[in-house]
Amino acid sequence: MSEAPLVKTVSVRTVSGPCAVSAITGSVLPRERLRTDLRWAAGVPSDPQRWLDEEDAAAVELRELRRSDGLGLVVELSSIGTGRDAATLSRISACSRVSVIAGTGFFSEPFSPSWALTADVDALTAHLMDEINDGLDGTSSRPGVIGEIGAWGEEPTPAEERYAVAAARASLASGLPVAVSERGGLPLMEILLSEGVPAHRISVADAGTDPMTAHKVVESGGYVCLTSMGGDRLRDALVLMEDGYASRLLFSSGLSRFSEIERYGGAGYSHLFRTLLPRLRESGVGEGAIRMITHDNPLRWLTCAP
Repeated sequence: MSEAPLVKTVSVRTVSGPCAVSAITGSVLPRERLRTDLRWAAGVPSDPQRWLDEEDAAAVELRELRRSDGLGLVVELSSIGTGRDAATLSRISACSRVSVIAGTGFFSEPFSPSWALTADVDALTAHLMDEINDGLDGTSSRPGVIGEIGAWGEEPTPAEERYAVAAARASLASGLPVAVSERGGLPLMEILLSEGVPAHRISVADAGTDPMTAHKVVESGGYVCLTSMGGDRLRDALVLMEDGYASRLLFSSGLSRFSEIERYGGAGYSHLFRTLLPRLRESGVGEGAIRMITHDNPLRWLTCAP
């Protein structure tokens, strides 16, 4: 699938302010958590391991990746009710000298503020637009993406469907892209499309776990974001490339728990560079395709370039 050249005159919204796309010369991690808390949820089992609040460790890892691998930008997808902290993200960005984009949006029902569970679409959309226009978490940092939105089950609940409609309307009003989680990804994407969001503004996480879903996403013009590359996923990613859809792929390390950072023995944010990309190279993927997937594609998605 052919793509228009990446436009160099636009900017993305980072927690530190607008950043020209032309200034982002290195790789982009388009689906990460730097500070998140999903330990306690309503109506689903709690998990004390489901959090990440290691500001210093995250900053050190990003700084080292900037030096060793040219990391240029991280998209942080903790949204409303999931422990997002814009001030922490700003400090991590300043310490690491890596640009960070924050998100807005309602993730899934178990992690929703109580008021959001019964709020109508107009109220939900207004809340998102307040964050988009005025800033996040009492700061002046404004989001550069809507998401991650998702479903906790395989199919979205009525509340999660309203969250998706609100995300769509906020995207159309603001021009921001939308990130969708793997659970319920295709039904949520269909809601976004039905509301008029262009497919090229939408990224669906780990849709590669289901080849049919992945093909539906990319055939519609959306992006598939992969965060692991073992076994069948590597094969499916290669099939998508062979079918001409390399321009619709995004790769990220996909951290969301403290146990996944290097300090606690995890692969860390370097997972993309130390594991995923070497496996692609071993499979014969060239540097041009890797550059497109790790730099050009995420910037096209973030700037909503068709």
